[in-house]
Amino acid sequence: MSVTERIAQLIADNDVIVFMKGVPQAPQCGFSASVVKVLDAVGTPYASVNVLADPFIREGIKEYSDWPTIPQLYVKGEFVGGSDIVREMYESGELFDLIAPESTN
Repeated sequence: MSVTERIAQLIADNDVIVFMKGVPQAPQCGFSASVVKVLDAVGTPYASVNVLADPFIREGIKEYSDWPTIPQLYVKGEFVGGSDIVREMYESGELFDLIAPESTN
């Protein structure tokens, strides 16, 4: 299985997944920590991939999304963005609507 296929499978298998440096319990950069904080505040379960543990995933995810930085958040198969975009979407309420639309009814 190619790196692209592995990434696609991870995204397909998880409604909410973040590719980050470190793990949610111990992020390895401030940007990853920021995304974890936002996702924890939203309260929806999410999967994570530590890109530091796999250099092929670390580089492959940048090509897959055509986005140069880590972390990267995917929701329901769609690329959402990196730390700044996730934080802005959280502050506006848009992220909550995207991740947990059934809870807003």
